[in-house]
Amino acid sequence: MYNSSMEWLNYHHLLYFWTVAKEGTIAAACEKLNLAQPTISTQIRTLERALGEKLFRRVGRNLALTETGRLVYRYADEIFSVGRELLDTLKGRPAGSPLRFTVGVADVLPKLVAYRLLEPAFNLPEPVQLVCREGTPAELLAKLAIHELDLVLSDSPIGPDVKVRAFNHLLGECCVSIFGAKGLATAHRRRFPGSLDGAPFILPMGNTALRRSLDHWFDSEDMRPSVVGEFQDSALLKVFGQAGAGLFAAPTIIEKEVQRQYRVRLVGRLESVNERYYAISVERKVRHPAVAVIADTARNKLFK
Repeated sequence: MYNSSMEWLNYHHLLYFWTVAKEGTIAAACEKLNLAQPTISTQIRTLERALGEKLFRRVGRNLALTETGRLVYRYADEIFSVGRELLDTLKGRPAGSPLRFTVGVADVLPKLVAYRLLEPAFNLPEPVQLVCREGTPAELLAKLAIHELDLVLSDSPIGPDVKVRAFNHLLGECCVSIFGAKGLATAHRRRFPGSLDGAPFILPMGNTALRRSLDHWFDSEDMRPSVVGEFQDSALLKVFGQAGAGLFAAPTIIEKEVQRQYRVRLVGRLESVNERYYAISVERKVRHPAVAVIADTARNKLFK
């Protein structure tokens, strides 16, 4: 992407590009910068020629960032953030510029687990601006590869078939707890775990590590639960469980939060069913301070 003949970057051109990307349209950027549309269009084309890459592509009547455009936008965002910090410092005001931390959370990861894992980032000495993006592991790894994300949280490691150079950092593992509304929990707490055979169950979809672990456990114990529902969204699954539609499983590390938030009862714990959680980064050795504190807290406190 770098043009060796370009000795310096024209920050005016970069500013025009950044503003268009941020505002969404050239027209909105024109109003923001108080410039004519041809001026901005010309300067962006000049920047593209200097970089040797297209930064935008047409999608109908709208503009969308290319992969290179997204990478340049992220750097531009940091550059102009530092510029604002410099001006604030020179004017005698505290910089107050938070550390931007962009995390991809796999859609199969329970929201309460994601919160428990990310919470330590807010305890750093410097303020952190957390940006969370949710998606499938494949989508998030693609964004990680082009440096749109600092980290991906998932319930499974990156596989050998994925063509992304990234590293798995095991944060920890825990067993699984079974929950249910008051009546269901009381009925199935007796003779647990044998009472789960034929019990009404709400299960996550088959593409999750938790579902695969539960299916394996049921098979090994020769049990056949009555599956009354399958859900992609873990929070929606728990809402149905709260309403008494069936029993459901969740990681033991969020046992108290599940009982408090969804007003359900603990049926029992499946000690031999384990859930693992991974932080995936492009760095073999973690350097980002927020990632470092997340990994340290998870290993030494949360999963200890």
